[in-house]
Amino acid sequence: MVRQVTQAGAAVLILIAALYAGAAAAHGKVALEEDSCVRRIGDSMVHLSAYQPQFEPSAQYCTDIPKGGNTYLVVDLVDQALRDMPIGMRVIRGTSETEDETVTYLRPSYHPDGVIKGETSLDQGLYTIIITAEGQPPLRYQYPLRVQMINYANIFRTAVGPLIGLLLLTLFAYKLMKSKRVQRWRASRRT
Repeated sequence: MVRQVTQAGAAVLILIAALYAGAAAAHGKVALEEDSCVRRIGDSMVHLSAYQPQFEPSAQYCTDIPKGGNTYLVVDLVDQALRDMPIGMRVIRGTSETEDETVTYLRPSYHPDGVIKGETSLDQGLYTIIITAEGQPPLRYQYPLRVQMINYANIFRTAVGPLIGLLLLTLFAYKLMKSKRVQRWRASRRT
């Protein structure tokens, strides 16, 4: 019986590990079409990466930036057509372009190498990155940024797998304790 409980516990732990590992996928591990840092309008795509090497030299962020401070923004112009038109970038504090303060502005220019680089200092709060391409038709991409804010949705998604595993393990233990075989075994130990 102890062997059966051990095997069932190991199976539940493997299930929990599989669910938890799937929830912890990093930004760089997905296909470009499924990447949350890609914005698409028609056939044109741009990709945003944010870096804070003073805190974590190898980390790459998109819309959730863990700390306030100097942040390097890199926009990759995925499509060749975007490299042949002037493209500008604005970072505004808040979510309303007309009402909120512009923090950083890169005037529209050509980027034949397909990369727009900018640096800005971000404090805790909400920001919006607006990328405009002055082509025909004009294109506009937006990225909401959350700086040094807790993302409860990510915490919930990460915790769901282990919680389900714990509930299954509890249910299994309850069923095992109520089984007739265990009750007979307890009765035999009392006598």
